[in-house]
This record gives sequence, structure tokens and C-alpha cells, in this order.
Amino acid sequence: MCTANSISGPSGAELVDKRIAELGGWRGETLSRLRNLIKEADPDVAEGCKWFKPSNPSGVPVWSHAGLICTGEAYKSRVKLTFAKGASLPDPAQLFNASLEGKTRRAIDIGEGEAVDECAFKALISAAVALNTSGKAK
Repeated sequence: MCTANSISGPSGAELVDKRIAELGGWRGETLSRLRNLIKEADPDVAEGCKWFKPSNPSGVPVWSHAGLICTGEAYKSRVKLTFAKGASLPDPAQLFNASLEGKTRRAIDIGEGEAVDECAFKALISAAVALNTSGKAK
């Protein structure tokens, strides 16, 4: 995964740091907290930013391990974590609450002041990594 704009550019972690800092407020705090949970669940996760455009010059934070795990986007009223293969992941805690009609992706929308079940979230990350490293997608 290309995590920076150039060979001498910032690292993937630095790009995510920058995006979180730019967001600030509750959205930056939420994305930072989720980022920490992702890294706790998978210490070998690679992080970076993709999809740079004029309206979002810092790009979209992404986390991967043997393939894309999830993206982290911030909107005015929510932070959205979209799991690339979410439809193939077990979700007994029913964290997925967005993009439920899709055949592949699933997302978690988090509004200001909303909590996320940390254990269930880390289990989703671990399941996504296991699916990616198995080489199989349902």
C-alpha cells in the first residue's frame, strides 16, 4: 500500500496523525480512540491515508494487514469505520449499523458522545485480519 505521497514524504502513521489533528474535537478524539483499538487488536497493522483530493487533501485513513481492514472517515455528525469485507465477518455484538445492504462492506457510524464496545470492536479487527490472512473471502 502506498501510504505517502512520495518516497521522502511522511510515513503512513504521520499521515493518520495529521488527519486526526486536523479533525480535532470529538471527531478527532473518536478516530484516535478507534485507531488505538485497531493497533491493540493487531500490532502488525499497517496504516496510512489514501484517496487524496482537493476537498480532503489529507486523504482517508486506512488500516490494512494482508489486505484492507477498514477505512476511517469523518463527517459532520459521525465518524464512520468501513470494513472492506464486513459482510463476511461475524458481528455478534451488532456493531455494524451502516452499509448493511451491501454485499461486501459493512460500516460502523459513531456519533458524538456514542460509545463503542471496545472488546467487540477489537474482535472485528481480529476477524478481519484472520479473513485477510486466510486468503479467503466468503
